[in-house]
Amino acid sequence: MHQSLASSIVKDGTNYQYGHPGMYGSNIHATQSMQQKGPFLRGERQRLNIVAILISLFLPWLIFCLVFWVMSFSLHYKNPFVCYVIMFLALAAVLVIAYFAFEAIRKKTKDKFHEPTWLFFLFITSFLAWLLGVIAGDINFYHYMEPYYDVSNLNTYDSVDPSRMRGEQLMDAGRVMFAPSSQLDLSRSMGFKNLELYCVAPIVGGSDPRHMPTYDFWAVGMNCCSGNRADFHCGDFNKNHASAGLRLMRDDQRAFYRLAVQQAEAAYNIRADHPLFFYWMHDPIEEVNAWMDEGVKNYMLGIMTHFIFQLFLVCAASIAFSKLVGGLY
Repeated sequence: MHQSLASSIVKDGTNYQYGHPGMYGSNIHATQSMQQKGPFLRGERQRLNIVAILISLFLPWLIFCLVFWVMSFSLHYKNPFVCYVIMFLALAAVLVIAYFAFEAIRKKTKDKFHEPTWLFFLFITSFLAWLLGVIAGDINFYHYMEPYYDVSNLNTYDSVDPSRMRGEQLMDAGRVMFAPSSQLDLSRSMGFKNLELYCVAPIVGGSDPRHMPTYDFWAVGMNCCSGNRADFHCGDFNKNHASAGLRLMRDDQRAFYRLAVQQAEAAYNIRADHPLFFYWMHDPIEEVNAWMDEGVKNYMLGIMTHFIFQLFLVCAASIAFSKLVGGLY
């Protein structure tokens, strides 16, 4: 009888000891598989980890694309409340991932089959993607898209004669095409120093540009004059075909340019009742369109760069996890 029992234990070259789960037809692999759920666990290792890798690659990138977009373009300008709501909803999604990641870490001590490494990686890279999207979008908006929207919402004026028009008549001007006879009076330029050098020169015209009743139109530039003599060389100051101005939209700079104009009023005994500030150039419309093109280009470059960056992180994590977790792949 003992020989019969022993022979029944040995089958197909497999030696089962007494009490081994395999003696009673139980399937260890099936039992382990039933204990595991979700794409970040060890069961059915190869297939499920491919899902985890794809999620870890695309979800943070999509978060970055969304946040970068809402912070860069017209939604941020026209409806900032909705923009910030979307931004914080994206952050809430990241926090949900954080909750599951830390729950997985907490359960790891209780369930030896649980593998939370991809969840934690997903949380870290998703938060990084959200943060980078906010920073990059705000920079792109501030430098390119906000000035573009500001100028686009203002009016365009043609054939403006600085000797006849007054500043209060063009308070809503964004792009001004001055009369062909208009020019810069470089001899009455001035600079005001406050960390940066704020340079101004009056835009003059008419039959007697040296004796206008008020000088309300000024070309401006930063760090393009000496400040102690009339040597304005900002923008297209030396181009004969330049006779247009693009409105200065930076509120933080306008006060310093106003102080430079006040210095010019005192130095040259002239009046500037309602000064307006412009960048002197040939084609302000082309310049404004270039801001839009640059903003879109930065967005496209940003999402492509982040995808490559995320791909690198996923590949590095895959290699690291395969070495740290034996048999995971």
